[in-house]
Amino acid sequence: MLHTRISISNMKSIERELHCPVCEEMVKQPIVLPCMHSVCVLCAAEVLVQRGYPPPELPPEPNTPTSSPITRSPRQTRRPPPKTDLCGTHPGRRRKDTPPVIMLFPCPTCGKDVELGERGLADCLRNLTLERIVERYRHTVSLGSMAVMCQFCKPPQALEATKGCADCRSNFCNECFKLYHPWGTPRAQHEHILPTHSFRPKVLVCVEHEQERLQFYCRSCQRLLCPLCKLRRAHSGHKIINSQSSFAILLCCPVNSLYLCVQVNSAVAKEQLNQCVSELRGVLAERQGALAMFLEGARAQRAGTLNAQFSEKQSLLENAALLTYTQELLKETDQSCFVQAARVTHNRLVKAIENLQHFSLSADPSFRHFQMDVSRELKALSTPLAPVIDTQKTLAYDQLYLCWRLPQDSAPAWHYSVEYQRKVGGAGALWGRVLSEGSSGSNGTHCSWQHLDDVGGTSAVIDKLEMDSVYVLRVRGCNKAGFGEYSEEVYLHTPPAPVLSFCLDSRWGLHAERVALGKGQTYARSVPGMTLLQAADRALTSCHLTSDLLVADVSITQGRHYWACSVEPGSYLVKVGVGIEAKLQEWFHLPQDMASPRYDPDSGHDSGAEDAQDSPPPFCFLTMGMGKILLPKCGTSNTSTGLLTAPLPPRLGLCLDFEKGRLTFYDAHSLRVLWEGTVDCSAPVCPAFCFIGGGALQLQEQIANRSTEQNPPRRVTIQTRATDAGH
Repeated sequence: MLHTRISISNMKSIERELHCPVCEEMVKQPIVLPCMHSVCVLCAAEVLVQRGYPPPELPPEPNTPTSSPITRSPRQTRRPPPKTDLCGTHPGRRRKDTPPVIMLFPCPTCGKDVELGERGLADCLRNLTLERIVERYRHTVSLGSMAVMCQFCKPPQALEATKGCADCRSNFCNECFKLYHPWGTPRAQHEHILPTHSFRPKVLVCVEHEQERLQFYCRSCQRLLCPLCKLRRAHSGHKIINSQSSFAILLCCPVNSLYLCVQVNSAVAKEQLNQCVSELRGVLAERQGALAMFLEGARAQRAGTLNAQFSEKQSLLENAALLTYTQELLKETDQSCFVQAARVTHNRLVKAIENLQHFSLSADPSFRHFQMDVSRELKALSTPLAPVIDTQKTLAYDQLYLCWRLPQDSAPAWHYSVEYQRKVGGAGALWGRVLSEGSSGSNGTHCSWQHLDDVGGTSAVIDKLEMDSVYVLRVRGCNKAGFGEYSEEVYLHTPPAPVLSFCLDSRWGLHAERVALGKGQTYARSVPGMTLLQAADRALTSCHLTSDLLVADVSITQGRHYWACSVEPGSYLVKVGVGIEAKLQEWFHLPQDMASPRYDPDSGHDSGAEDAQDSPPPFCFLTMGMGKILLPKCGTSNTSTGLLTAPLPPRLGLCLDFEKGRLTFYDAHSLRVLWEGTVDCSAPVCPAFCFIGGGALQLQEQIANRSTEQNPPRRVTIQTRATDAGH
């Protein structure tokens, strides 16, 4: 018996589940449609009447002693009229000979027309579970209904009911309940429930056999059955279980089905694996037997040949006695005797020497032609080795770009699986490190691994990342033998702000004889000409020198933005930074005095702050050249007064915080802060680049694929809200 009230925290979340989709009120006497959705029985009847079907027979409206015309449902007044006889009365036609009307009910929840069957709504079971939930909900939230009074207290002392009896179908207060349900009597065993105006049936009964309980469940038809329905021929051979068993099965059905699926699939995979290995073993055993038989035949043939040669060799060794005889013959002093014996001995020696010269082994003892090279087959049966990540090409910009290669002696890979996860916590010194598999940083934890499966090449692009975060990446290969080992983990740090995409703009009178832009306007090179060399020769006399200035084709009016570039180490002097667009134009058109304190190339930071110490400078630059960075003499990150230099990184990163008026320079590879400066952001600000002498720079290309069609030079203002006219 479920008498527990619904908790207050679940009221709002469950309320919409208790409304009828037709009348949008709390359900009353809900029935379950064949599509498993529930509606009020009165609402369903009204929908059928509106569609032209005859009014169905409905169960009577609950009418208890505590219900009155005021407290009854307002839907009582809109009950459909009784069903009329639509059959003809001409002779020879009987009522039961009328063909059944197939009713289609438009379910408002799923939007489908569901077939109700021959009996219409009478074939639909009541949703007693939903009724119980509605009753508990009403008693919990007190939906403005009148209090349920005890039906056995004598007025005017009638008390509010505290219990309801499902068997007596009445409501009682505590005293009356004890009085009418004394201990030791059959009434003491009655089921007591919460007070209610409508006493529902205690159990579900069959719609065809009204006195029979639904005690069985047909798994083939997926419907409840009573004992009489179970005996029907329609369920012959079906899997029928009792309702208790079906209750336990349905409770754990998803888990059991998933567990069963895992068990079955693992067994099938194991069987396939065993079958493949058995077939491979059979082929290898057959090949091994054939090769062993062939090898044994070759061995026997060579052994017979060597045995014959061994006998021949033995006969040749017998000539050793001839040599001894010849040595003794040489000691003979009688000339006639010597000549007589030497002639015969000479012929024998010539023949023996000839046999020794022509003797050779006719069999090769090495068996080198019978050796098998299975290195290719072993490689084909092996999983790929751990890939090697190319740290020179792997980088993080607007996206993560991961590049790798397989070791030379590795089995080929059909495809790769890239895994990455965000490292929670500070980056610390882990950024850029390559760690062994299974290692983790001591200063942070990791989120769950995310996967990029079936990567065809040896590189992958990962997007939808969080800014200023460290990501751990690894990759492994896969072929017909399965997945190989993971590569070493590499750590990449995403930029601190969204990446700004722009091109170099030459609209301010670029000197074509000195500065040239590359295709796409992301590369620029400056070559010093004779004019610049002559001006440099007069630099000590305070003559003026014009610099070549390039700006971006975008203006920034709000937000935080990041971009990166690389400066050629052999450049003489290159200044990288930002500035107010109007001030940059003025600075470009007015020649700068190389000897004035306002333009100090060794300061590293050209801000013009000497004229206005209280306001931020209109532009902020960092000077670099000859493979070094000239750090400013003072700043937020350096307080020393001496000239400082730092090695020029392969890539320089810049992050502009427009609201704070702060520009930060980074080593783009490690995102280590090099220097921070301030800039006036009261007007649109442009990224700017200045060449003094020969040099070259390249803007960092975005990882995302860009359109191959080059659009004409554009002028873009980055802003999402209305700004003043002056901006």
